[in-house]
Amino acid sequence: MYQLSSDTILQQVNDCLAHLPYDRKPASLYEPVQYVLSLGGKRIRPVLMLLSYNLWREQPEDILMPAIGLETYHNYTLLHDDLMDQADMRRGHQTVHKRWDANKAILSGDSMLVLAYQRVAQVPANKLQQVLDLFTVTALEIGEGQEYDMDFETRNDVTEDEYIEMIRLKTSVLLACALKMGAILADAPQEDIDRLYQVGEQLGLAFQLQDDLLDVYGDPEVFGKAIGGDITSNKKTYMLINAFNRANAAQRQELEQWVMAKEFNRAEKVAAVTRLYDEIGIRELCEQKINYYFEQARQTLNQVQVAEDRKQALRAYMDDMLHRNK
Repeated sequence: MYQLSSDTILQQVNDCLAHLPYDRKPASLYEPVQYVLSLGGKRIRPVLMLLSYNLWREQPEDILMPAIGLETYHNYTLLHDDLMDQADMRRGHQTVHKRWDANKAILSGDSMLVLAYQRVAQVPANKLQQVLDLFTVTALEIGEGQEYDMDFETRNDVTEDEYIEMIRLKTSVLLACALKMGAILADAPQEDIDRLYQVGEQLGLAFQLQDDLLDVYGDPEVFGKAIGGDITSNKKTYMLINAFNRANAAQRQELEQWVMAKEFNRAEKVAAVTRLYDEIGIRELCEQKINYYFEQARQTLNQVQVAEDRKQALRAYMDDMLHRNK
């Protein structure tokens, strides 16, 4: 059986995105949609979906359009996230509400969601209900995760378990959906469909924890944005939650002072909180958790009942995700 590499699949995804027609009127409604999808990104969700399909079937390009639907949906969530966060930049470019305005971001984002459904629905009729049910539950869960994330901003008692559940909903379930959808469309056995969903959940948890880590310890030139954004906004990340849990009295007092400070020098705050993380051992703790979830994903993939050589492309892609620096 012929296996495509993740690089080849990524090229197919980007080529498809670059040539999608937007011929409805008014063109000004769809211009931000094209803009957001042209900014690049890792395209993890469509790549995972096509790699999953390719475990059982050749020609993963046959399901390219529903995979593009997942990417459209993902970018819709980013467009609205940026508006909620009042973020100025995304992938080195102005966000939609900055380049246009908030009303345009809301309306074009809404249209992106509809387009995502239209694209995901381009599957064989006998798979349509199963695919749409999966996608709809996933979309609802992502909204629930976003609500938890916003709720956590005003709480100082967020537990590690609550945080892990929030990122499972906000990040993991879409990776899980991608792998499961690819398996469904490939007519995989139900046990393997369920296993691939678990792989996606575990992979997504590791992926989000990597983002937490890179936001503090990444190279800004490589990471693509200034580090320390989570620290300056007091975001309840795995790292901050565990810093409070593991700090001694003096360290906790200093952390609290920085978190409660209304006015501060950004660089000074980032440096001080990072030093506290170093003292408490938070980087190592986070790296251990990342490695734990990646190992869980690998072990679950081991149980998928296809020949080992057919898993090579997906395994290699997962390894690349583990060693990413942006």
